[in-house]
Amino acid sequence: MKPWELLEQVELGKNEGVMSLHRHDEDLVIRVNGRELMSTRAHGSEDALGALGCAALTGHRGARVLIGGLGMGFTLAAALGVLEADAEVVVAELVPEVVAWNRAVLGAAAGHPLDDPRVAVHAGDVSKLIRQSSASWDAILLDVDNGPEALTQAANDGLYGNPGIAAARAALRVGGVFGVWSVSGDAAFKKRLERDGFRVTTRSVFANGQRGRRHILWLGEKLR
Repeated sequence: MKPWELLEQVELGKNEGVMSLHRHDEDLVIRVNGRELMSTRAHGSEDALGALGCAALTGHRGARVLIGGLGMGFTLAAALGVLEADAEVVVAELVPEVVAWNRAVLGAAAGHPLDDPRVAVHAGDVSKLIRQSSASWDAILLDVDNGPEALTQAANDGLYGNPGIAAARAALRVGGVFGVWSVSGDAAFKKRLERDGFRVTTRSVFANGQRGRRHILWLGEKLR
């Protein structure tokens, strides 16, 4: 059997381990500490986040969309496929090497979305960018740290806890969508969204678009 080829790797920081990019034939995989994080062969739920999160913006002129987590570019590509030519999409990514990989060996898998003139990359923490915004975005789409279950990491309370939800609501325009990808369900998270003024739709989608493991999407519309 042909072995996986290590293409690139980067130290993530103190006590956070190593992120690595691997290839096997046509498949590309990103791993963290040896555990598969995402791959080019199973991105149906990432596609769905971009397409469903921006579905209401079809025909909407001058839409502004914030995406937290570049990954392999599939959510970004799906969002661009829905949005109009005058839209603005900002992608916040903490790891510079992930951006570099998407501009190089990863780019073709998602159709080189970073080359689209509607796209700007923010090198930094998406939660800080959200907190700095006020009624600025028509959609905020997050695919960060496996979703709300990552609240076991205290640092992610700023995204998925009550402070993070309140910040996202303040950053959205009325009618804007807060879309969140998760590896698993979380009833408490849905309730937090509803308590903070979102009308929430929950979608269960296949990881590879057709079969196998399912992931969860929450799509919360800001009502007021």
